[in-house]
Amino acid sequence: MAIEQNLFIVNQEYRRRDIHTKYGGNQQNGICPSASYPFIFIFTGKTGDQHGYKDLWENESVFSYTGEGQSGDMEFIRGNLALRDHLKTGKRVFLFQQSRKGYVHFVSEMTFFDSDYFETHDTAGNVRRGIKFFLKRKDAIVPYELNTLTIAAEPLLEYLAPTVTERSGLVLSRVGQGAYRKSIINRWENKCAVTSFSDSRILIASHIHPWRDSNDDERLDINNGILLSPTYDALFDKHLITFDKSGKIVLSDTVNTQEFRKLGVHGTEMISKLNSDNLSYLEKHQDVFHSKGQERLEAGFQF
Repeated sequence: MAIEQNLFIVNQEYRRRDIHTKYGGNQQNGICPSASYPFIFIFTGKTGDQHGYKDLWENESVFSYTGEGQSGDMEFIRGNLALRDHLKTGKRVFLFQQSRKGYVHFVSEMTFFDSDYFETHDTAGNVRRGIKFFLKRKDAIVPYELNTLTIAAEPLLEYLAPTVTERSGLVLSRVGQGAYRKSIINRWENKCAVTSFSDSRILIASHIHPWRDSNDDERLDINNGILLSPTYDALFDKHLITFDKSGKIVLSDTVNTQEFRKLGVHGTEMISKLNSDNLSYLEKHQDVFHSKGQERLEAGFQF
């Protein structure tokens, strides 16, 4: 069976029913493998929020897509299995965005990049384990592989022994850290936010507003994550540096400028890829930076 190379036009709207009438696939599902063609159709839209689906472009090339299943933990079965293994089975993946009732527009042909588990909720609001797929545009060149990276995470907190009711949520939170780290890697394209240093053996993925002080939504929000090389991460974590709304570094008055320079920190550094959501978390970091700096100065503590 001859199949044309470009089946759909980017940004063009299609009636979803017509897609399935011609090529097959279950119209009720988000992941729709065709039984008659080597195709998998995947659909994203705001209606998925009620089921705990969290889909977004993490950078220009990589899209994170939530697996299927409206209740209970997600498993690699049916559509999830088909999507994960589409390169092995020779199936092409087409991503559509819901535009209006019954209609979708074509976004891009995608290929599997990696997958991991994350914490989300089901239709009934119960906490569960979800599957996050990392898909890249078919022809995009992404200069890193998520499943081979060794980027470090911020240390896990020392928890008190959890109660029975806390234990399942704690396990899910720890499981979800892998997917969160990968999202931060994608968001910053595997480069230090300050220096663009890109050796994955060195970079550290951590929260802007600390995990221990964040609520559940903030802990999982990609905009609360930042990727830094060790010197900047250590100073940022200790609130000895912060960044203003333009992305310019701000140095603590409690450390002598010459001491910063010994570390290679000059006070002229900039972060250029901040978005408005990053800034809301940075404002919280700035508040702590200033309050801790004042406490140190009042205590006569200075390097």
